[in-house]
Amino acid sequence: MITSSSQSIHIDLDGAWPKDSTESYVDCRDWGRRLRYSATSGGIEAFYEFIRPRTARFTLFGSGDYHHLTALWLRKLEEPVTLVSFDNHPDWDIRPPRWCCGTWINRALELPTVRKAVIWGCGNFELNWPGNLFVSRTALRNQRLKVWPWTERLKASGRKRWPGMTREDWREKFSAFAQSMRGEAVYITIDLDCLDREESATNWENGLFTVEDILWALGELRAQTKIVGGDLCGAYSQPVFERLKQRIESALDHPRLEPVNEATATNRNTRARTLLWTALTAS
Repeated sequence: MITSSSQSIHIDLDGAWPKDSTESYVDCRDWGRRLRYSATSGGIEAFYEFIRPRTARFTLFGSGDYHHLTALWLRKLEEPVTLVSFDNHPDWDIRPPRWCCGTWINRALELPTVRKAVIWGCGNFELNWPGNLFVSRTALRNQRLKVWPWTERLKASGRKRWPGMTREDWREKFSAFAQSMRGEAVYITIDLDCLDREESATNWENGLFTVEDILWALGELRAQTKIVGGDLCGAYSQPVFERLKQRIESALDHPRLEPVNEATATNRNTRARTLLWTALTAS
C-alpha cells in the first residue's frame, strides 16, 4: 500500500484545480514549469525527493502534460499491481525524452511492483502505422502491455494489430477484463482526455468515453479487484515551460486545437472531477 497520513492529495503544478479540491494540498507550482511535458532525470529525482514524504494513496494533479508523474506515484507501492489506465493516448513511446508524458508507461513498467499495464480508450494516431512502430516490443511480447482502443479511430492496419472495442461491446469486454483480475491489486490512472470533448477540456485530443462510462468501469473494478491507489489528471491549463527544449518538443507534439473557453472548460472539468474523484477514492 501507499504510506501517507492522507488518503488523498492535490499536488498543484499548474493551477488547474481549486486548492480545496481534495483532502490535502501541496503547492508545487514552482516545479510546474520544470516538469511540464518533459523533464530531465535530475529534475525528476529532485522533485521526487521533495514530494515523496507528501504522497498519498490517491493523487489529483493538473494537465495531462504531467502524466509522466504517475510513474513517481507508483514508486510508493509496496505490493505487485496491475496498472489500469483510462487515456486517449497510449503514452508508450520508446523514443526520447525518457521522462515525458508520452513515454511514461515504459517508466512504470520498469518498476518491480508493476506487473503489467492495460490501457483503455485509446483513439489516437499512435496505434496506427507508423506510430505503432515506437511501442516496446518486449512489453507486448511478454504481455506486460495491452491496449483496448476504439476500433472506429483505427485505420485498417491498426484494426489488424489491436483487438479494439466498439461502443456496443466495450462494456462486455471490460467486465470480462475485471473478472479476470478477481482479487488482484490494481492502481488506476485517469486522464480526462479519455472523455468526449463535451465532457472535458484538455491540452490534448479527446477520446470517446463519457463520465458515466468511467464511473461504471470503476464500479466493475471495485467489485472484482482491490484498488490500492490511483490518480486523476488531464484538466486544461495554460502551458508554461522552463527550458526551450521543452517548449519546442511540446509544440511539435501537441495537436492544434480550437481555443479553449475557460468558463466552459471549468464547468466541464469540475463536473468530471467531482464525479470521478469521488468514485475513485471511495473506500
